[in-house]
Amino acid sequence: MLLTDLQIAARNLVNHTRRNAILAAAVATVTALLVVLGGVTAGIRAAMFESATALLTGHVNVGGFFKITSGSGAALVSDFEKVLADARRVVPEIRFAVVRGRGYAKAISETQSVDQVLFGIDVRSEPVFREVVHLSAGRLDDLSQPGTVLLFEEQARQLGVHVGDALTLSAPTTRGVSNTVDVRVVAIASNVGILSSGTAFLPSETLRQLYQLKRSTTGAIMLYLEDPAAARRVAARLRGALASAGWRVMDADPRPYWEKLAGVKSEDWVGQKLDVTTWEDELSWLMWILKALQGLAGLLIGVLTVIVIVGILNTLAIAIRERTQEIGTLRAIGMQRTRVLWLFLLEAALLGTTGTIAGALAGAGISGLLNVAGIPMPEAAQTILMQRYLTLSVSFGTAAGSAAVIAAVTTFAALYPAWYAARLLPVTAMHHVG
Repeated sequence: MLLTDLQIAARNLVNHTRRNAILAAAVATVTALLVVLGGVTAGIRAAMFESATALLTGHVNVGGFFKITSGSGAALVSDFEKVLADARRVVPEIRFAVVRGRGYAKAISETQSVDQVLFGIDVRSEPVFREVVHLSAGRLDDLSQPGTVLLFEEQARQLGVHVGDALTLSAPTTRGVSNTVDVRVVAIASNVGILSSGTAFLPSETLRQLYQLKRSTTGAIMLYLEDPAAARRVAARLRGALASAGWRVMDADPRPYWEKLAGVKSEDWVGQKLDVTTWEDELSWLMWILKALQGLAGLLIGVLTVIVIVGILNTLAIAIRERTQEIGTLRAIGMQRTRVLWLFLLEAALLGTTGTIAGALAGAGISGLLNVAGIPMPEAAQTILMQRYLTLSVSFGTAAGSAAVIAAVTTFAALYPAWYAARLLPVTAMHHVG
């Protein structure tokens, strides 16, 4: 029975090729646009994730705050090797872990000075960092030498320095005493949008020297998982496990560590508290970019979907008017109203499915061509989108989901015209003219 109904519906669509082709093209266009816009958003999210988890955060982070007095506070983890051992024990999903120092300092050159966010790293144990950071000058391996620093092009331009030039870093220690270290620029990297703005990397030991910290102290332990999508589940489990192991652990707070520091300084406690966060927590200040893009895409798709729905309503209304006598004949020979309703819905579903499949394939193809073309992004857009070249990420699931949504909307839009056709009285329909 279903096969017969499909054949009837397909025949009816073919008999009105021009009208249905125009409507199918509209459905395909909306689907293709939905796939492309989804690819843009997914591409930005992927670029943000790749760059951020190399430069600023792990999939899961064990950071913390250390207070010498109740009115002080610093973003530090003491006895980090014990903390890391406990984390490895309860999180077998860890692919690898890196230990990073974190801080702020004023970088002073011979001509300028700028405030910078500092990260202390061991470049030899940073595989993801090597993949994301692209040098425009210098050698990354030289960053393993003490008293060196890596800058991004923006900071190097602001400071007026090149590879081989000297800088002085000045910052207050955890005890409030100003200290300085001299460093040499050994590498300059290409900008990575807003993520690299005001950010510099230097050896962990040099950062400890600046802040006069013990070797057992660091800024954060960054854990990289086999499955990054499991970050929230792993963070929740790790938070409980560390508390059970005797560490003082802060409650979950989806904010980056630097937003929490002011609140920590006003709290009445001393000593160490650990803070477990995910990459999404540390990048919450950037999520507005994705939300804005998703909002704009949703608005555009909503407008286009309304246009398609109106087109479907008009097309089916015309089809019903042209086929009124046919409907009356079918009703007169005993076809039930539900069967008439079903046939019209089946036509709309076939039309929508054909159009959305074609649109999804076209959208995926357009996305692939745009990636191959390597369209350079304007410098202002690079800052926000964190992409040097326009990169779209389209998965089979995304394309199939877009097609399913538009096909469902198309079928739903046909419900009223189909119901109207099923309600026609046989005698009235058979005597209809025009």
